[in-house]
Amino acid sequence: MASPAPLVASIGHQMVALQTLQLLQQEWGWGDGPGAPGNPRDPDHVSTAPVRRSGRLRAWPGPGREERGGGVGARNRGTGALASSPEEEVVRGADGSAELLPFPRDHGPCTLARMAMRSALARVVDSTSELVSVEQTLLEPLQQERSFPIHLKDSVEFRNICSHLALQIEGQQFDRDLNAAHQCLKTIVKKLIQSLANLPSDAHMVACASLRQILQNLPDI
Repeated sequence: MASPAPLVASIGHQMVALQTLQLLQQEWGWGDGPGAPGNPRDPDHVSTAPVRRSGRLRAWPGPGREERGGGVGARNRGTGALASSPEEEVVRGADGSAELLPFPRDHGPCTLARMAMRSALARVVDSTSELVSVEQTLLEPLQQERSFPIHLKDSVEFRNICSHLALQIEGQQFDRDLNAAHQCLKTIVKKLIQSLANLPSDAHMVACASLRQILQNLPDI
């Protein structure tokens, strides 16, 4: 029996990328689509991978108590003042504790360019979600029966591109990273189709058809 380890590792990187993109949609207020965290395709799926985001952080006052959240929200030495980034707001809870809340990103007017960017991001999110589903339900059982090539480095690159994309604000770099994520995802799907092409079983044909459908949903941008 062939080991599914390379495929499992590849899926893991893709899931981290997917969760990063979903959080990016949420930060932009674009999380209403089928790939959004509030509307997951798999209701039993629980996100466990660490991803970067400016979430809620509490800084508990009082001597001898350390603030949570690492450097963000930590007290300045010698002053006792609470440090915060430009994207965070300090509010006081009922117990007197300081709570850091992220400012929402400035969405600005709904221009055609912004609508196109939102559509492109949603397409990558949805296609990534579909790819992970196909790999988990169709490819993993096939990999256990008969080994086929898995190009792990492409999934690693995809994860890294999505992580870099999440650090950007709107602009040319954001567009370049989004296009790079789109192209890298297409490369992953194409290579999977090539890996399955010489395996003639019905199950492999079904998997190829599902992958080709994902590819059709990723036109050049």
